[in-house]
Amino acid sequence: MEEIDLVLEEAKELMEKAIQHTKSELQKIRAGKASPSMLDGLMVDYYNNDTPINQVASISTPDARSIIIKPWEKNVIGEIERAIINSDLGFTPQNDGEIVRINIPPLTEERRISLTKQAKTEAEDGKISIRNARKDANDQLKQLQKEGISEDDVKRGEEKVQNLTNEFTKKIDDILEHKEKEIMTV
Repeated sequence: MEEIDLVLEEAKELMEKAIQHTKSELQKIRAGKASPSMLDGLMVDYYNNDTPINQVASISTPDARSIIIKPWEKNVIGEIERAIINSDLGFTPQNDGEIVRINIPPLTEERRISLTKQAKTEAEDGKISIRNARKDANDQLKQLQKEGISEDDVKRGEEKVQNLTNEFTKKIDDILEHKEKEIMTV
């Protein structure tokens, strides 16, 4: 049934988006290793415009414990430093007039546990999004049944929606397991 396929396709898209969102949120949780993606979403005041940091500077990781931010223009260096200090990243930037250096301290056991909890929360949010997509799809299928599509077709559609839900929930569990290993590895 074409209508059911459309509902399934839409549910799958929403679940895929939930996975992508969860991945990007988990990427922001640092696991002790320096990574340019730690600064994703950081906005810098660039000529009175909030601009993503990667559009005003190059970001590199010369080693596992530090991030180097080299602004395209030297006059932005203070704004980059201010943006990092005012963010909730908990980094202390050092500025030598040319570049901003961030030293990533090793994670304490307590901090690792807290990051693991944060990762679990993000994964749970992803699962909630997937379950919401399932609920929307099932509601649409019930609506199609009211509009005359057979109960058997709707039941098969609901089974497919549940299979998608199980598949995407498993993906989130796998992503979380990988992230927890990454965080807990000293």
